[in-house]
Amino acid sequence: MLGQLVKFFIVFFVVVEPLSIVPIFSSLAAGATDDSRRRMAVKAIGIAAAILLLFALGGRPFLAVMGISVQAFRIFGGLLLFLIALEMVFARESGTRTSTGEQAESRRRADISVFPLAFPLIAGPGALVTILLWVGPVSIAEHPVLFAGLALCAALVLAITLGLMLVSGPVMRLLGVTGANVVNRLFGVVLGALSVQFVLDGLRSSF
Repeated sequence: MLGQLVKFFIVFFVVVEPLSIVPIFSSLAAGATDDSRRRMAVKAIGIAAAILLLFALGGRPFLAVMGISVQAFRIFGGLLLFLIALEMVFARESGTRTSTGEQAESRRRADISVFPLAFPLIAGPGALVTILLWVGPVSIAEHPVLFAGLALCAALVLAITLGLMLVSGPVMRLLGVTGANVVNRLFGVVLGALSVQFVLDGLRSSF
């Protein structure tokens, strides 16, 4: 169980990309007061946590109602995570989080906590897929300790993301955009390998 929790924490941390959110938050919240920045950061994390919890509790029943097998979702999820990994490795925008139009709209908003911070930057497609792949198959009644451990790992990643947003100024001065991209590229290589493993596991279970 410990190994499974550690692997989930790494995957979820890499998918959420807290370091990549810091420069975006710093740019979009430029000009806001410190109190306003803190409120937006806390609100974004709260909304993202609610979205992720909803998917964790209702993801598996939703797949059953739609007639989608866990293996099929695992294969698609692996492919989606692979696209995100490519985006991280090559430091380019692939549209897996926000489109160009959405980014332009976000810059015109005074409150960026709901869009684009909470969704789709924090609780984006990759994070939702990861939650469904790891937490969805775990029953609270049958495996309460494992479910609680996975939830704690996700909460820890969100707490790290919140902490980095609250100190976004010093972090950006320390790393800079180039430093953040280098770290994300390293994480992207790991995520790429894990995404391929998801696809292989889905194919193996199907056939």
